[in-house]
Amino acid sequence: MPNTLQSLAVVVGAAMVAAAVVVVKGRLFPPDPDEEPREDVAEYISMMVGVLYALVLGLALVSVWETSSSASSHVQAESSALHETYLLAEALPPAERAQVRAASQQYAHQVVTTEWPRMTAGESLGPEGWRTLEQLRAASRLPATATPAQQLALQEILSQLGTLDEARRGREGDAQSSLSPVLWLGLIMGGVLTVAFMFIFGIRRSLTHIVMVMGLAGLITFLVLLIRELDAPFGDILGTDPSAFTRYFPA
Repeated sequence: MPNTLQSLAVVVGAAMVAAAVVVVKGRLFPPDPDEEPREDVAEYISMMVGVLYALVLGLALVSVWETSSSASSHVQAESSALHETYLLAEALPPAERAQVRAASQQYAHQVVTTEWPRMTAGESLGPEGWRTLEQLRAASRLPATATPAQQLALQEILSQLGTLDEARRGREGDAQSSLSPVLWLGLIMGGVLTVAFMFIFGIRRSLTHIVMVMGLAGLITFLVLLIRELDAPFGDILGTDPSAFTRYFPA
């Protein structure tokens, strides 16, 4: 928040300096009364505001889209590694097999019922899932009498658990990732300026202009709302759901 307020203060300060320069120039070099007003300057400024705002929109959209895609990839990788661990446990001794499968089911249940609501709210995952992952590693230990085939299965399980750990860390980072407040400020202020300049410079109350303003305002609002939804990679509308886990481990 302090960085956001500081950025806002810099933006307002730059605007005030520009306004002061215009006022000083008008006092020191007053315009000629016979000189016709130059509309080309206003049109150029309006065009530049639109172009710069399009760049801000594109930057924000790419950022949230990458985060959303990353969240989906991490969830798929994590659930697939957990499922492979469950299947590979078939080659372990009966006691270890039961422990690995029970820990796998507990981990999936923990993710779906406890961690997913936290991720939707943008909170941290908490320590419970990490403890369950440690239990899963501990359950994979084999006795000294293990056969070569069981030892090979153990190596595959440990490899899958390494993939699961990496994907889990990525999912945790995606859940806490969000668009910069400064960029949100640019999205809102830029949208207001872009629409307002259409009223300031040459808009008449004709049907064509009304439709143009309605279309532009609606498109900007739609894109900002789309960015807002994509900024929640585990949200209810466009976010990733826990079906990757429930498909392998039904409740």
